[in-house]
Amino acid sequence: MSLSQAQKKAFRSIGHHLNPVVTVSENGLSEGVLAELDRALEDHELVKVKLALGDRNDRQAMINDLTEASRGELVQTIGKVALLYRHNPRVNPKLSNIQRFENHHGRR
Repeated sequence: MSLSQAQKKAFRSIGHHLNPVVTVSENGLSEGVLAELDRALEDHELVKVKLALGDRNDRQAMINDLTEASRGELVQTIGKVALLYRHNPRVNPKLSNIQRFENHHGRR
């Protein structure tokens, strides 16, 4: 499923207020990093990932690898932070960043 421009815009608005929950270091994508990202996407659907890599090309390659490995979609990249989304049809509404935002702001 590919996100529409309207969805990406809404998710960027939500993501603006989020803190990174996963950090990828120079060591790359370890099993621990992938497991943590999978858990975060499962619980929250929309998460920020910090990439502690100096080279822009390395960061872009890592973002591509993260997106593919997590089966998620890239919403936005700003500097060393990527915003990833993966829909979870059985998400806990109290944990989902999207549903919490919509409920808090009277949307739905």
